[in-house]
Amino acid sequence: MADQTPLDRTYSSDAAADLMAVVRDIAAAELAPAASAAELSGTFPRDTFRLLGEAGLLALPFDSQYGGGDLPLHDYLQVLEELAAAWGTVALGVSVHTLACFPLATYGSADQRSRWLPEMLEGQLLGAYCLSESDAGSDAAALRTRAVRENGDYVVDGTKAWITHGGFADFYVVMTRTSDDGPKGITCLLVDGAADGLTGLPPEHKLGFRASPTAQVRFDGVRVPADRRIGEEGQGFAIAMAALDSGRLGIAACAVGIAQAALDLAVSYASSRTQFGRPVAEFQGLSFLLADMATGVAAARELYLSAARRRDRGLPFAVEASMAKLFATDTAMQVTTDAVQVLGGAGYVEDHPAERYFREAKALQIVEGTNQIQRMVIGRALTHRPRR
Repeated sequence: MADQTPLDRTYSSDAAADLMAVVRDIAAAELAPAASAAELSGTFPRDTFRLLGEAGLLALPFDSQYGGGDLPLHDYLQVLEELAAAWGTVALGVSVHTLACFPLATYGSADQRSRWLPEMLEGQLLGAYCLSESDAGSDAAALRTRAVRENGDYVVDGTKAWITHGGFADFYVVMTRTSDDGPKGITCLLVDGAADGLTGLPPEHKLGFRASPTAQVRFDGVRVPADRRIGEEGQGFAIAMAALDSGRLGIAACAVGIAQAALDLAVSYASSRTQFGRPVAEFQGLSFLLADMATGVAAARELYLSAARRRDRGLPFAVEASMAKLFATDTAMQVTTDAVQVLGGAGYVEDHPAERYFREAKALQIVEGTNQIQRMVIGRALTHRPRR
């Protein structure tokens, strides 16, 4: 990780600015030094998430009544960006954990929130979000995992796919079918990670984010008490989509963090690499490339922050979230590609993190709604068609 470019950030309060200083210290001391080796070996940094939990960084955007940090999304996303610049796997994990806490925090009853949310936010428990299946990715409403009522419980059978923290999570928010009524037949359940019949299959072998486990999760007659249903029966799809609206902003912030790290690395390398008697950064071809990279990163940052401010004010933000996710992740892909080019052969080997940033950026164009889905959401809004 190269020295970071000083950013002229704005925060909602002095306390948020102080928090960011703590985040930078943790990122520099704990995350950046460990990232390359863990990604190379594929070692999941579970203890790192406990450390972040102890620092309060897994609870930031939630209500302090339940142990949250009462932090506006505008500030929380900048924390994610800083974490991503140091280690993408950790930022992605924080974003997914937040996504998994969202249904309970937003749709759970007061009793449910009091019983389970504090433990989820204090950092000892790590969450996973189970929506996708092998045949129900972008078409999430086509999911087949099913829950039937039996003696006061739900009995869940099926397999979820592409689950971040699959097999490692302490709790799973599971979208499961309780009737055949299309999207209206989906219900949200909060499932204990230690439940009998729940099995995490071997992690996928991925191009990037190798330290972040992604796996199928099998539910074989898993009994879930009815009081662990979040919201009403049939409300699960609406809950899932609302969670993804905010989650997409988390992915956008992660993308900007990775792109910023790639830009910083490219600028540092181009400033120190000498050819024909002068730094290569002085050649117009590279100078213009760096300028375009910096402009894209700055634009992506402002787009996700603008969407976050809308959400913080209680305004509709779903389309803006799709725009931010689309633009930020496409920008990260372009910036990391250009960073590899700036470093030349050095960018293609594991001695420098440029190739890792490149591999991670690709994943962010896919997760939490592919960028083709984001274009559909935006296009339908422009033509006043129903979004879902």
